[in-house]
Amino acid sequence: MKAITIKQPWATLIALGEKRFETRSWATKHRGPLAIHAGKQVDKEVCEQVEIRAALARHGFTADNLPTGVVVAIAQLAGCYTIYDTIDNGTHIVRCPNGKYDFDKVEFIRKPESDFGYYSEGRYAWELADVQPLPEPFPAKGQQGLWNWEALIL
Repeated sequence: MKAITIKQPWATLIALGEKRFETRSWATKHRGPLAIHAGKQVDKEVCEQVEIRAALARHGFTADNLPTGVVVAIAQLAGCYTIYDTIDNGTHIVRCPNGKYDFDKVEFIRKPESDFGYYSEGRYAWELADVQPLPEPFPAKGQQGLWNWEALIL
């Protein structure tokens, strides 16, 4: 199964269903199952931002008790969209990467989701669907980019 290592608090926000899109500087053609691996780093400064701190607190988390070095969830990578533009109030427009501005394939990313990633023009929003948190985080060594996770429990 493909996996991606994501810095905390982002990995936990995905596992909790608070974050629907993972933003990256690169696109992927992969679709299907994707293991969400919480890297060993916690961005404590990000954890103190109001929207993020509130989302974590709703589930009993703080910067000090986030799991690290473990797979926390399995998601379906449903799409990869180019971040096209930003409009008022922090709303971002993302679209399919085929270069056509097709309103059937446009997504508007609004708050609080827009607070949970780096939505600058030219980056990519990976749509995560059917996120299933693992009952217990599973230890794994992360890597950069997409990598293969050999899951013994799945």
